[in-house]
Amino acid sequence: MSFPLLTATAVVPAVGALATAAVPAARRTAAKWLALGFALATLVLSAAQLVRFDPDAAGPFQLTESHAWIKDFGVRYDLGVDGISVVLIALTALLIPFVVLAGWHDADPLEDASTRWRPTQGFFALILMVEAMVVIAFEATDVFLFYIFFEAMLIPMYFLIGGFGDRAGERGEAETAAQRSYAAVKFLLYNLVGGLIMLAAVIGLYAVTAHQLGTGTFSLTEIVQARANGSLEFATTTERALFLGFFFAFAVKAPLWPLHTWLPNAMGEATAPVAVLITAVVDKVGTFAMLRFCLQLFPEASKWATPVILVLSLISILYGALLAVGQRDIKRLIAYASISHFGFIVLGIFAMTTQGQGGATLYMVNHGISTAALMLVAGFLISRRGSRLIADYGGVQKVAPVLAGTFLVGGLATLSLPGLAPFVSEFLVLVGTFSRYPVIGVLATVGIVLAALYVLVLYQRTMTGPVAEPVRGMPDLRARELVVVAPLIVLLLVLGVYPKPVTRIVEPAVEHTMSQVHQSDPKPDVHVNDVEAAK
Repeated sequence: MSFPLLTATAVVPAVGALATAAVPAARRTAAKWLALGFALATLVLSAAQLVRFDPDAAGPFQLTESHAWIKDFGVRYDLGVDGISVVLIALTALLIPFVVLAGWHDADPLEDASTRWRPTQGFFALILMVEAMVVIAFEATDVFLFYIFFEAMLIPMYFLIGGFGDRAGERGEAETAAQRSYAAVKFLLYNLVGGLIMLAAVIGLYAVTAHQLGTGTFSLTEIVQARANGSLEFATTTERALFLGFFFAFAVKAPLWPLHTWLPNAMGEATAPVAVLITAVVDKVGTFAMLRFCLQLFPEASKWATPVILVLSLISILYGALLAVGQRDIKRLIAYASISHFGFIVLGIFAMTTQGQGGATLYMVNHGISTAALMLVAGFLISRRGSRLIADYGGVQKVAPVLAGTFLVGGLATLSLPGLAPFVSEFLVLVGTFSRYPVIGVLATVGIVLAALYVLVLYQRTMTGPVAEPVRGMPDLRARELVVVAPLIVLLLVLGVYPKPVTRIVEPAVEHTMSQVHQSDPKPDVHVNDVEAAK
């Protein structure tokens, strides 16, 4: 088929953003429905990608599109998807309609509209623009094209965090605005610094290819092929320097300790739907890029850096979980839990095993769904009480049992309870890590124990016990909120007992990545005498 499906999947939300922004100010409801319609259309296109994608097909990328762009600098408009990117595009397209629905009233005018106006159209337009940029980042197979959208997505995210945060609540409008501004600037500066370092590495990559191949290129496919046939070789120090430039930017976006400190501020000050957009969608670009670009472009440097990265991942797992245990703020607790989970994802990627990398990719999907479910229900809870503090709640399950029940399922998924989707991915990551790095694998399991602690304590303090006075009369989930939460709960259950539809798509791409890094799974250490004794 000649239809440019990959381009269309990115263009539709971009057009939707422009159309939503153009809706007259008095037609706020029309803007919301228009944004939802474009989000659903993007979901249909991502489903078409999944239908047309053949996991058994030869070659690393499918549904490819290639056009000359900036010929003088070797920049091309090259798109393609493998099993990893196609499922992450599907995750993005799946979550955005729920983000739109959950944020249906988040940008409505305040009661004192004479003093402040929240532009509803702009809020939903920015969400769609983020979706368009994330989708094309997942599709790009030209390094420069990827870099452009990797950086460009920071702009709409900055305005979503700084301009559309939570209502003032008990802090007052001035203090709330100051905190939002601080969180947005911190998010932007951290990611811009990472992006500038990556830009230097991208230019360095072009210079090396121009020197050795005669013409510079940013094409991932051409560079990988040139390295395979020996026509392109990196000096050891050059490859390591370029790898570090790429990895630093991706580690900021991921986020990996110690480059994580922007995330709790951003998620804490953003609305719950925007917090989901940050951790379940945008941050996945960082871990995805580690698989697509770090490992495939710089295989030897990736192996060189693996011991340090595994230690950083382990610190992220334990540090994030420990800080989540001590949090008094619901949203910041979920943010630190996400830091711990991203540690598991990076651990699986650099364990250099098919189980680890397959589990890491599945973890990206499952973490997106589970965090979306937990954060959105938490957002519904906070909007009712007007406070993010855990101490301001108690006995919610007696007055809003459906809200409490969905909150519990989201929390149990976050702690990777068997039978829910994250358990499978976390198990694969740990098995894949243990088979090559048993000490790190064992230490990482402590994160599971800590996850059970912070989730169950959170539920106990907010949902059980005597009913707190401000909670009395709290309404249960409404129809719109149930439409948001119910499908996510169903997905957590389905993928928890039957993850094969995702793993079947992901496995060939993982095997290809492993071959690019020249790694194979370690063989079991079983001696002949042990086998005979077992008989």
